[in-house]
Amino acid sequence: MKRTHLPLNALRVFDAAARHLSFTRAADELAVTPAAVGQQIRALEDVLGVVLFRRTSKGLELTEEAMAGLDPLREGFLHFEESVRAMQAGQASHRYTIAAPRDFFESWLGPRLAAFRAANPEVHYALLDGEAADFTSANLDLAVLWAEGPGDLEGVMIGEPARWRVTAAGKTEDDEATCILWPGDPAAEGVDEPALSVADAGQALAAAAAGLGVATVPALLAESWIDAGRVEPLGEPVASRRAYWLVAPTPQWRQKKVKALVAHLTSA
Repeated sequence: MKRTHLPLNALRVFDAAARHLSFTRAADELAVTPAAVGQQIRALEDVLGVVLFRRTSKGLELTEEAMAGLDPLREGFLHFEESVRAMQAGQASHRYTIAAPRDFFESWLGPRLAAFRAANPEVHYALLDGEAADFTSANLDLAVLWAEGPGDLEGVMIGEPARWRVTAAGKTEDDEATCILWPGDPAAEGVDEPALSVADAGQALAAAAAGLGVATVPALLAESWIDAGRVEPLGEPVASRRAYWLVAPTPQWRQKKVKALVAHLTSA
């Protein structure tokens, strides 16, 4: 059944004017001018084909037609408020479904999610592995991508777009050292049979730490390994076209719970 178009703003003005029996006081409540209230009432009367107020020596009075519709209207506004609260309650949920590469979770994301949960004990996580961010089928709240940008999604960059070249602790660069390649490393593009290839940047770090060669990995992942003395940096970080991005479709991005977690993850 086709729904009747409801002039909701005019109905809200009518409700205020009916409660105050004064266009001036209704205008004060709604932060508009009395003239704007009068205009909305006249437009509503034209749409409904009835007179809602009559002026008397004592001031404004509601007509019988206005009285007949006032209680159902106010009940309707209460239902609207309940609907809004129900939708907000869903957004205020403390459950997060997050997709992130496993190596990124282990080296960077995991400790920060733990810190967020320590400050918010009611939080629950569902964590998915991988960069295939399908927000439709997985009902994700957030995803982490190693990419040149957020693409069609809303996003914020984590850290700087930079990479470190690293090798085993205590080692220096060796011209004969094997390059450890992984998907997402520009050096891997066009190499058909690399001497050593691994699944991700985390495995590349582990391989370098084991003395298997030199890896070029995202700075965000390498920093904790360097600080712990597990790998040795070679030179300075180099600029990268790619970076880690926190991404989500715009509707998810507006959720209070998503804003809170993103603020935490990008605060340091």
